[in-house]
Amino acid sequence: MNPPRPDAPITVRLGSEDDTAGFRSAARRLLRAGIAPGRVHWGIAGAPAGDLFEGAADQPHEAGLHAVAGGDGPDGEAAAPALPAALVQLIEQAALHADRDRHALLYRLAWRLVHEPALRDDPLDPDRLRAEDMARAVRREMHKMTAFVRFRPIGQPGAAPEPQADQVDQVAEVDQALPRLSLVRHVAWFEPQHHVVAAAAPFFVRRFAQMDWAILTPCRCVRWDGRELQFGPGARRDEAPGADAGEALWLTYYQSIFNPARLKLAMMRKEMPRRYWKNLPEAVLIEPLAARAAERSGQMVARGGTLPARRRAAASLAMRLAPVADAGQSVLSLKDVGTAAERCRRCAIGAHATQAVPGTGPAGARLMIVGEQPGDQEDLRGQPFVGPAGRLLDRAFTRLGWRRETLYLTNAVKHFKYELRGHRRLHKTPAQQEAAACLHWLEAEITLVKPSAIVALGATAARSLLGRAVAVTSERGWHQRADGLAVLVTLHPAALLRMEPVAAEAAFEAWTADLALAGPLHAAPHS
Repeated sequence: MNPPRPDAPITVRLGSEDDTAGFRSAARRLLRAGIAPGRVHWGIAGAPAGDLFEGAADQPHEAGLHAVAGGDGPDGEAAAPALPAALVQLIEQAALHADRDRHALLYRLAWRLVHEPALRDDPLDPDRLRAEDMARAVRREMHKMTAFVRFRPIGQPGAAPEPQADQVDQVAEVDQALPRLSLVRHVAWFEPQHHVVAAAAPFFVRRFAQMDWAILTPCRCVRWDGRELQFGPGARRDEAPGADAGEALWLTYYQSIFNPARLKLAMMRKEMPRRYWKNLPEAVLIEPLAARAAERSGQMVARGGTLPARRRAAASLAMRLAPVADAGQSVLSLKDVGTAAERCRRCAIGAHATQAVPGTGPAGARLMIVGEQPGDQEDLRGQPFVGPAGRLLDRAFTRLGWRRETLYLTNAVKHFKYELRGHRRLHKTPAQQEAAACLHWLEAEITLVKPSAIVALGATAARSLLGRAVAVTSERGWHQRADGLAVLVTLHPAALLRMEPVAAEAAFEAWTADLALAGPLHAAPHS
């Protein structure tokens, strides 16, 4: 083959639509050879005739990349220009987008990153913005695939099962899509907008490692046999299995847990766009359930709330605390409350927390501050309000001129409820039953401290103190308990921490103004 002219077009045909390794290798060799983006035509091997470069003025030269780039190493990559790792990842993700011109765009971006170093620090460059949009769409599609794939069984359990009569055609059709497949026991159909099947497949391997499964899509199919991933060409929708008895059970469960009061159609459509509905079994229920949501919500409101059984009338401290004493011992001091709460297992939270976190402060405090539950740092240190929310509370105390050591700080729930995300323990709101199981500890503290008033931070604290559901944002201010004790309801500091920065400062000022209503009680001497 004669060497190509210096200005001759170069055609690069990748192995498949999602051949990111081939694109990366080709781009590196082209960059090493100094081939400008305008000379490179990108295509996919096996594309229909006339689909690529149809009508081009010059016939592109078919040249192997080794012919134009040579190479010091086996891939000709030894002297390839280096790009920042974050931008390499961006390019590889965007290469899975369905846009036909993506490879040309991404090679042009790579070329410019090499020859225009300032581009690395220009987040507003049009090529870079378009690549970021593509990468974001690809990541979103991968997330939707992991969320909306629904497997259906087509085989029977056992080492070497025989398919039932109505499953023979399904098995044969899947075998045709994936020739190495002898019998797939769970098959799913999905229609991705971008070329994410291979990229998303490892998630399903981790999630369903012990299951024999296949995912069919119009452009590519993947199968896991318990040992390795196998890929095949695309399939048709009618090659996927239909509904089964287990799906009917799932629909019954979905219908039973549907809460009309929590329905937000706009948010649901944003998180679960309509294009996915046709392949989701539960989608057939969404519209009828949504149509009746307002009516069912009204019925729920009319029935009223169900409050947990609690609040015994106690004639004496000993009678009030008798149900929570251990081994027949009465709880007569704040230290006793902390000791007994440490051993409490009235709900499941105590079994998983590091320790109980009782209140701190003087028994004669005029003002008691009650939050929801300990956080991660409180759980580890055994003291309330020492984490981020506590630091914000201290900032408010400083603004108000309050001293923490003159206040009694505690929580409605004494153990930390959380869920693990990797190595992180993320806060979970305690259920009403869990708060009710802890109520006697809070009541014991109130009896022993004898405050003149209480500040309830957040809905959980307000419910525990007032014995009813409290809409904090609309009920901020003073309330009175059945025993006559005044309760000031306001936001929990954690709610301020979750706000956008532009709104957080104004919210902090309003929150501090709420706390200031209790200022006279804090300053007054205890009678």
